[in-house]
Amino acid sequence: MKTTNFFEMTNDELQVKLAALKQELFDLRFKHKAGNLDNNSKIASTKKDIARCMTVIRQRELGISAEPAKAAKKTAKKAK
Repeated sequence: MKTTNFFEMTNDELQVKLAALKQELFDLRFKHKAGNLDNNSKIASTKKDIARCMTVIRQRELGISAEPAKAAKKTAKKAK
């Protein structure tokens, strides 16, 4: 995935995506050890996606970047 895709996600979507990526990495490592993995570069690309996702989450915690405008409007409507 590209970094811009992560910036377009809400915080909740990022958390779900991060959990899915970690599960995918676990499965890929398991397949690699069993000898069933065809594309070894998939492990590296999944690790990079996890790092990108965690970077966006951390940037939002520090206030460097903000949630997308669409998500902020939805959150404001729910609060009322």
